[in-house]
Amino acid sequence: MTISTGAKLPDATLVKMGEKGPEAVALADKLKGRKVALFAVPGAFTPTCHSAHVPSFIRTKDQFAAKGVDEIICISVNDPFVMKAWGEATGATAAGITMLSDASSDFTKAIGMDFDAPPAGLVARSKRYAMLVEDGVVTVFHPEESPGMCEISGGEALLAAI
Repeated sequence: MTISTGAKLPDATLVKMGEKGPEAVALADKLKGRKVALFAVPGAFTPTCHSAHVPSFIRTKDQFAAKGVDEIICISVNDPFVMKAWGEATGATAAGITMLSDASSDFTKAIGMDFDAPPAGLVARSKRYAMLVEDGVVTVFHPEESPGMCEISGGEALLAAI
């Protein structure tokens, strides 16, 4: 079942790179009592993700903060080493966007946003989406129809919805 507006996100443990290597991140802890913009991409360094999706949230970060958003989180089914490198390469890390790995795609599968595209080398990946989450509950949900598109899931579109 695909997650929808009004649903509580499931408990999940994601991974980020810390000073001493990979660190577990309890998503519930990041969301509790907070307003968070969360977006997911099919893959780090892939064309639309790299040139459109992440930059849209870098451009709008201050506007999200002005609307009371405590944090912007990017999730991808990549390992935490790749997510760290990608955050640095795009400027997302410097902009204050949290880059989290769902390497096993457990969270992505739990919310029904997984897909496979073997010809493109993408297996057990995340569909592209953006959501606003308040205290763990999805208040705005913008899933893209096609993983190659970044229209309703971009930073500007999510910002306009809140």
